[in-house]
Amino acid sequence: MKRYLTFIVLLACAMASAQNMNDVLRYSHENLQGTARFQGMGGAFGALGGDLSALNINPAGSAVFSNSQFTISGSNYSTDNTSTYFGSSLGATDNDLNINQVGGVFVFRSRSDSDWKKMAIAVNYDLVESYDDEFRVSGNSDQGLDNYFLSYAGGVPFGSILLRSNEYIEDGYLDIGATQGFQDQQAFLGYYGGIIDPVDMDDATTTYISNALYNTVSQDYSRFTSGYNGKFNVNFGTQYKDNLYLGASLNFHTVFYDQIDELRETNYDSDSPIQRSEFSNFLHTEGSGFSFNLGAIAKLNQNIRVGGSYQSPTWYRLTDDFSQRINSTLAAEDINFINHDIVNLFEAYTIKTPAKLTGSVALVFGKDGLLSFDYSYQDMSQAELRPEGDSSFSQVNSNIANSLDGVSSMRLGGEYRIDQVSLRAGYRFEQSPYADGNNIGDLNGYSGGIGYNFGGSRLDLAVNRIEQDYNMQLFDAGFSTPALINKKNTNVTLSYTMNF
Repeated sequence: MKRYLTFIVLLACAMASAQNMNDVLRYSHENLQGTARFQGMGGAFGALGGDLSALNINPAGSAVFSNSQFTISGSNYSTDNTSTYFGSSLGATDNDLNINQVGGVFVFRSRSDSDWKKMAIAVNYDLVESYDDEFRVSGNSDQGLDNYFLSYAGGVPFGSILLRSNEYIEDGYLDIGATQGFQDQQAFLGYYGGIIDPVDMDDATTTYISNALYNTVSQDYSRFTSGYNGKFNVNFGTQYKDNLYLGASLNFHTVFYDQIDELRETNYDSDSPIQRSEFSNFLHTEGSGFSFNLGAIAKLNQNIRVGGSYQSPTWYRLTDDFSQRINSTLAAEDINFINHDIVNLFEAYTIKTPAKLTGSVALVFGKDGLLSFDYSYQDMSQAELRPEGDSSFSQVNSNIANSLDGVSSMRLGGEYRIDQVSLRAGYRFEQSPYADGNNIGDLNGYSGGIGYNFGGSRLDLAVNRIEQDYNMQLFDAGFSTPALINKKNTNVTLSYTMNF
């Protein structure tokens, strides 16, 4: 019972910050989701409107609706990830089914001779990003788990990480994290996990050695992620005369994210004191965010429409909790009491993602079809973690400013109508957020779809596929060689729209 009560008391202690640039990139990215019509045309709706998911691109699109509508969409998300690590390749797949969009728009026409022809009010929910994913990495590496703990332990006095008399090992782990910080806590974990030892038993010793002997070691690594970033927007749009549409949206985000990293090492040298080791980390993040959009669409003539929109920065207020587990041939007897039930809490923090500008043009060929193109720009070097006065956040923000750059995105879509049937296709390109183009590659996406109009309702189907390469560090210290991940996402989306 004492162990349980001690755990509850220590949960209130906050640790030093462990947020980094990966968090900023994760919540800055919005994948192509939404209705089947929106996805089938590659999301190129900035000058078109008339689709609930298009409000995420240009909020003036609500005023384009000719009547009130309700749409609901469900998607099957399929991921196919292939990793390459020290010459070895391994694949992992995952499938998930979600309701990814639901919303409605209410159109009110003017009953007078006013130049303001109509007004529209819309509410819509879109799954901005699904975090359900899985990676597996396997290979023979010359960079073992001992490197991770040695990188943190260097400079930490040995006496500062020793258990006090009659102190439980899980209490010591939490107390060191809360009072001394993450670096000392990892040194504690490496020592009691049997991975490292001090060069001598003097309390003042700050130098450590590895208990693992190897030229190369076999590593099996898995990362499992789950959760979502959902956006609920409240939109107002209006039509002025016959050729101008204006709109604004308030966007409310909800974030849940879980990440589990697991590493198993074997095949050390035969005379190595350690013959096996296991290490895992569990991160849970939740919070909320806010942003707003402003936009306009103009009909230049019967065939040409142009649009422009501004998406404000998104301000996320997030909280993290973090837990770890370790074991090895030389681990302390009570090491299993440090597990994923022993949780470190972090203080709440803020991520501000950069604003985005979008320009759009569309060619409308009467009732036969259309072509549409969007260009967006977002300067990722302006992203930041707050509070800015936090010394660790200042370092991360400096890395962001030096490593990231402006991101150009292009979307091209077309639709061809044959009576009640609509055929659609789209292409999407998104530039790497890194200034040197490394770590994360450019994103390319292709989509196609079909729709059938029943008159009072419509059914749409779309297939959307994206591919991107990026480098993934197994851990944030001690592992200089990343795994190369080839990521392929395929979404199959079905939407039902009802007019009223």
